[in-house]
Amino acid sequence: MAKSRYLEIYNFIKENINNGTYLPEEKIPSENQLKDIFSVSRNTVRKAIDLLASDGLLSSVHGKGVFVMKKIPVNFLLGGTESFKEASLKNSLKYKTSIPIFETLIVNEELNKKTHFPIGETIYHIIRIREISDEKVILDDNYFLKEIVEGLTASIAMDSIYEFLENKKGIKINGAQKIISVEPPNEEDKKYLDLRGNNLVAIVKNFAYLDNGTLFEYTESHHRSDKFVFSSYAKR
Repeated sequence: MAKSRYLEIYNFIKENINNGTYLPEEKIPSENQLKDIFSVSRNTVRKAIDLLASDGLLSSVHGKGVFVMKKIPVNFLLGGTESFKEASLKNSLKYKTSIPIFETLIVNEELNKKTHFPIGETIYHIIRIREISDEKVILDDNYFLKEIVEGLTASIAMDSIYEFLENKKGIKINGAQKIISVEPPNEEDKKYLDLRGNNLVAIVKNFAYLDNGTLFEYTESHHRSDKFVFSSYAKR
């Protein structure tokens, strides 16, 4: 119960930051006010605030209160587990997804080394081409554990897989490990992306985990280098 209550406060504050109710460098309601609004303990409120601070959204100033952090705007934000759809909508970007490949595979030794899924497991392999403002600038090479995402279809993948998992299947996604590199484009990049003469792509390898620690997704996102921005907040 306590876990759901602090997440309720977390989502309430985050939504008010995203919609502009709580503005950058302004103070949010005090711990006592939030405690009374949600009828919870101060520790529950602090847990939500600490989580938002670790996300780089809030900063506590001793004796003054908790303030919304001022962010440097970016075109497309990578970090956390924000989906392409969520990031595009948040940044008011015109976006589109197409799917040239949607297939079922059995993990062999080669796929095991690439994805870390156990040999013999059944997985979905999906290639999604992401358009932003009518330019194909991102290629997502997705691998999902089939038993976790059972019921996934191409039409769902064109919209939002995470929305399907969280809202339709009630699956709790814990987080992801990301590995970032910059490399020359491969043949798939040349085939599917509007490279516009760019001779490098930024590659984000993403290992995503459920609340119970299960690896359920491996994705390689190939970004046209001039459209790639990585933003992260490091807390000391």
